Amino acid sequence: MTHKSEPGALSSGGGISFRTGSKDESFSYGYATFKGKRASMEDFFETRIAEVDGQMVSFFGVFDGHGGARTAEYLKSHLFKNLSDHPDFIKDTKSAIVESFKQTDDNYLSEEKGHQKDAGSTASTVVLLGNRLFVANVGDSRVVACQSGSAKPLSIDHKPDRSDERQRIEKAGGFIIWAGTWRVGGVLAVSRAFGDKLLKPYVVAEPEIQEEDIEGMDFLIIASDGLWNVVSNKDAVEIVQRINGAESAARKLIEEAYSRGSSDNITCVVVRFDISEPSDIMFGAGDSDKYTSL
Repeated sequence: MTHKSEPGALSSGGGISFRTGSKDESFSYGYATFKGKRASMEDFFETRIAEVDGQMVSFFGVFDGHGGARTAEYLKSHLFKNLSDHPDFIKDTKSAIVESFKQTDDNYLSEEKGHQKDAGSTASTVVLLGNRLFVANVGDSRVVACQSGSAKPLSIDHKPDRSDERQRIEKAGGFIIWAGTWRVGGVLAVSRAFGDKLLKPYVVAEPEIQEEDIEGMDFLIIASDGLWNVVSNKDAVEIVQRINGAESAARKLIEEAYSRGSSDNITCVVVRFDISEPSDIMFGAGDSDKYTSL
């Protein structure tokens, strides 16, 4: 889907679909995105439902750019296409994700050769295939689930001071130093990202992947650090629990983060599994874009 933007406006939308192989079990999704106090918008996101090798696949992603918007925008346009085109996507989804992330990063870096200024982006993505959920994370955007009423992180932020990340960077010949926060090479406050050609091979686009069964899962929150910097996993889950609609919940998360002083772009996607919808709802029904100013 393509989303227009208005300066300073909070935009949102959403839809409803059915899970693979089931016309009885539907899920809803909603998104909201807001430039906030930043001078420019570097967050992008994707919500895509498509048929791949005869199976319905749902893909949700949040991409938080740094050094400009072009890396995040590239991921929105290419990451899911590269993944769904992978020949082993259905039969070996984890390997397909790893290889597609690498392919996307390599392709992007090839196109970047003419740019002087370095740019990069996080990627927090969710693939829903039947009852299986694949969460792939690069950077410090985050995926959190509500399972049996409690917050459950499905990704771990890639920060330079994470002990295993520090070891990986130093083993590759890089370093991290404190410059207001821990930074790779004194520059970047995340340890994994797409792009950032000047920081290769220390900053990599290799995802950490978590596979889950959605049994007992109420909903997911996928969001950029504009939310997580000021709202805890537990608080975010409690906010969504109080709101019925996925789009309304995504909007409320942004409003809450902004009211708590978030100074970043803020983007949230909420996917709800705990809904019962009439059987005559059409695929993708309710998809919309709304714009308001906070």
